[in-house]
Amino acid sequence: MSADTQTRTKASTIIGLDISVYHTKDPKRSIAFYRDVLGLQPTEVDEDQGAEFTLADGSTFGVWKPDEDASGGIVMFAVPDIKAAVAEFRARGLALSDPFETGVCHMSFGKDPDGNAFVIHQRKNRD
Repeated sequence: MSADTQTRTKASTIIGLDISVYHTKDPKRSIAFYRDVLGLQPTEVDEDQGAEFTLADGSTFGVWKPDEDASGGIVMFAVPDIKAAVAEFRARGLALSDPFETGVCHMSFGKDPDGNAFVIHQRKNRD
């Protein structure tokens, strides 16, 4: 593989981890633990749903109450172009939700062969 090929980024290239999330049944308790015990300062808070904590290196950790009965966590894989990435992944046989937009990002949800959820994710500040 040439150096030029190695440095080009396709829309479906995972360029990082935007956020790593633990699910919680009690968002207020989890927010208090990570804030008061570990000293993380929340950067986004929804007392009923959870919070995000952006760390000094720019990575983000979150605790969120899932919409469905889920356990474990979820990761958001960063891509440079959500629409093109979803199209490329679907062409490879991956079932993904249609991308949708929030105030800060674009997301598409999928699952791996073991049923672990993940998100294909594009932050708006990278647009």
